[in-house]
Amino acid sequence: MIEHFPNHCKISEDEEDAGMYFNSGYLNNSRLDFKDYSKPLVVGSCGTYRLKKRPKLPTFWAKGRRDYQILYVASGKAHFWFDGVEEVVTSGHMVLYQPKEIQKYVYYVEDHPEVFWIHFTGYDVKNILNYHGIPLDKHVFYSGTLPDYKMLFRKIIRELQQCEYGYEDYIASLFNIILLLVSRQQQESEKTTTSIPEEIEAAVAYFNENYNTKVSVDDYAESLHISTNWFIRNFKQYMKISPAQYILSLRMVNAQSLLENTEYNIGEIAEIVGYDNPLYFSRVFKKEYGVSPAQYRKNLEESTENEKDSL
Repeated sequence: MIEHFPNHCKISEDEEDAGMYFNSGYLNNSRLDFKDYSKPLVVGSCGTYRLKKRPKLPTFWAKGRRDYQILYVASGKAHFWFDGVEEVVTSGHMVLYQPKEIQKYVYYVEDHPEVFWIHFTGYDVKNILNYHGIPLDKHVFYSGTLPDYKMLFRKIIRELQQCEYGYEDYIASLFNIILLLVSRQQQESEKTTTSIPEEIEAAVAYFNENYNTKVSVDDYAESLHISTNWFIRNFKQYMKISPAQYILSLRMVNAQSLLENTEYNIGEIAEIVGYDNPLYFSRVFKKEYGVSPAQYRKNLEESTENEKDSL
């Protein structure tokens, strides 16, 4: 069954009310769930929530939806109910809902949740999920907390909002990359252990919440009454990068998103992601991406103009 909607796009949906941050994009600007068996994989919508002051955000679909959904808990935790039983899902995990499954979950502000979600359909979804080791017989699975996930989800949101040439296939390929990274993380976790120490999970949540402040790894370890060497060694074992590198990657991914999706100048972006000196920020950004922030934005604008001209 294929359902078609008017072919137009909403340029931006980025809201920040008194209590939460919300950003999302929808295929053909339609919020309706749908089935589409014309392609192996079709992304219908993608978005993110982050509570700030709002006490809670509940979701309940009594009859489920017609498409699939994956939710990624990037930081903090979220509360889900499966078969009437509550399960707390922590950062570094994803939740899969299949079509027609009851969906009930709640985000609480005290849990500091940051969640990304994506709805998808297609004639080969089950094979794609199986290929990447995503279990179809349970809801929660391990994904790790790679900064790449945020970058990829935000790219999908942006593509759904701007509807540039070939975006339907592009967002499907970006989602495939996310699934590939999940399977890679699962393979890596099997080589070590399936459980992440609470200290590391708490650190990941703390860094995600405070990456744009002056975070001292030494002071953070001391606040937990653990040695800095132990903390760095164990963080790197489970996250595959050091705490300092993880904080840097969060700053760079968020700077990249701001360059792509806002009109803030370089100095403002530097301050938002935690740098007092715009010149130092530019040097760090260039080291990571090979171009300065200004050149990165210029390249993006030129690419967008070229794609528009080719239509």
